[in-house]
Order: sequence, then structure tokens, then C-alpha cells
Amino acid sequence: MGARLRHARLMRGARMKDIAEAAGCSESLVSKIENNKLEPSLQVLSRLCGILGINLRDLFSPEQHDDTIVTRNTQRSVVEMDPLRQGHGIMMERVIPYARGHLLQSNIHVVAPGGSSFGMISHEGEEVGYIISGEIELFVGDKTFKLAAGDTFCFRSEIGHGYRNCGPGEARILFVNTPPTF
Repeated sequence: MGARLRHARLMRGARMKDIAEAAGCSESLVSKIENNKLEPSLQVLSRLCGILGINLRDLFSPEQHDDTIVTRNTQRSVVEMDPLRQGHGIMMERVIPYARGHLLQSNIHVVAPGGSSFGMISHEGEEVGYIISGEIELFVGDKTFKLAAGDTFCFRSEIGHGYRNCGPGEARILFVNTPPTF
């Protein structure tokens, strides 16, 4: 039960202190519950679940395992981006299959020459990227970075960000972010 509560908190990107304050209890109590050192009252559990946006049954139902450990190159699902709202010339290959409960999300963005994200976006979390091939311009806040194969980046996702393929060929970018946002 404690691990499931901790997982739900981490999925929301919430600090233990914030959850404790919202639930009207101490951070120490939340820590003890998450570490299975204390069995809380049903009332406390109900408040915690409400704050975390989960149902009490989620804490006690049998775990569902996603048996996908390996995804072969030809089996990755592909997401075509809507050029009017999500960007021009972009396709995404899911590295981590979409499943409820993952703390990470990872995709390979395949960007055609001249392709770009549609403006700057921001959301909660953190992102890491690796340029597999090609050349891109990465925009983070008011800064622009020209990146090529082998370069990496890392930034807080709350900062407005976007990218553009500035090279003559296709660019491939491995993105990893937490919490999952797309």
C-alpha cells in the first residue's frame, strides 16, 4: 500500500510535504505510511487518495504487471503529429510503450528537414535528450542552442521549449521526460 501511495505521489510530481499539508497531517506520518511503517486510518487514507487523484481500491487491488520488457525496433508504436497543432514534419516512435503507471516517458522524435515543434510549450517535469542523428536548434526560454549527433540536453519542462531541424537531412532525437506528458 505504501509503495502505491508513493508511486501515485511521484506520478503527480508532488513533494511529500505538500501532500501532508493538503491532507492535514505531518510529513512524518506520510513518510511512515509510504514506507509501510504505520497503517493509517481509513479516514487518512481516503484524504490521501483524494489528494493524489486515486481510488482506495487502487491501493488494495492486485497489481497489474506490464509484461513488455523488450520492444523490438519494428514493434515500436508510431505517433504522427498533427501539423496544425503539434508541429510540422514530426513523427514520434515510442521507446517506452504507453501504460498507466510509468514514471518515465521516452520517444524518438523523427523530424523532417525544416520540421519543427509548433511554438514553445511548457509543462511540469524534467526532460533529457540525446541527438541520435541530424542537426537541430533547441529553444529553451530565451536561449537557442545548435545541436548535432551525440549532443545531449537537460532542462526543467516548466521553461518554454521547442526545437527545429536546421540541417539538410532527417533529425532523430531521443527524448526522456518525467512525468509522462504525451
